[in-house]
Amino acid sequence: MITIKNAPRTATTLKVRSKAEHMVSHSRDPYHELMLRLFQDETTANRGREFLGMVEERQMSGNPLKTREWKLIMEDLDVGRSAFYSMRNKLLGAGLISNRGGEYRLSGAFSRDLVDMGRWWWVAVLGKKPDNL
Repeated sequence: MITIKNAPRTATTLKVRSKAEHMVSHSRDPYHELMLRLFQDETTANRGREFLGMVEERQMSGNPLKTREWKLIMEDLDVGRSAFYSMRNKLLGAGLISNRGGEYRLSGAFSRDLVDMGRWWWVAVLGKKPDNL
């Protein structure tokens, strides 16, 4: 039996919307809109955002958030172990954070993957020149 802490986290689901009025950058709170596309409910979206904020703050201060601090993180987020690891695994799977050397860090994998998908669609499927993207 695999525990949720060790569950595969190589990918996750993200809602993609095609209408301009639903663009993340057009939202009053783009960060929150992104979290709502990743998580199914408002509460988890808020916790995801709060956790990302913790990771960012600690990374910027030069003292990255350690994986061994999971109990403190759970207390700060007021969430159980299963809910914490489920949320964390979604963020890892989406490429928003990484877990290297026992430290959580913000990751650029999410951005690179979206750019790669967009470029592929633009060039391979639509037959347009990459310079026009």
